[in-house]
Amino acid sequence: MERKPQTLANHAKFDPIFHFVLAPLLLILFIGAVRSALNEATGLAWWRAGMAFALLLLLFKARIYSLKVQDRLIRLEERLRLHRVLPESQREQIEQLTEQQLVALRFASDGELAALVERAVREKLPLKDLKQAIKVWRPDYFRV
Repeated sequence: MERKPQTLANHAKFDPIFHFVLAPLLLILFIGAVRSALNEATGLAWWRAGMAFALLLLLFKARIYSLKVQDRLIRLEERLRLHRVLPESQREQIEQLTEQQLVALRFASDGELAALVERAVREKLPLKDLKQAIKVWRPDYFRV
């Protein structure tokens, strides 16, 4: 299967089951349960509203946990890559990079990595600005 080339403009990923099925359904369930509880005002109705809210929280916590694990792996991968690609004199800058900078740098080609690391550390570039500074995009198709 040939993939569409990834760029800054199209690299954000939607998980159809999460974004278009589970989240909307659980949000509708929660809203309906709260409306029902407000109309009925029984303990059971409020229990259902609480359970619907708990399911909604569980869904978002599961998503956040998977993104955090992904970011930890990206941080590790990028530190290994930076040790391999950067000249010895620049390797001390690796520890000065923030988690978000490491996440953004995964999209940078090896050829521009040294200059981007230098700039990221010197200017304390946030994720968005660092991604915009990338000239040759290195795709990441394995994101959650």
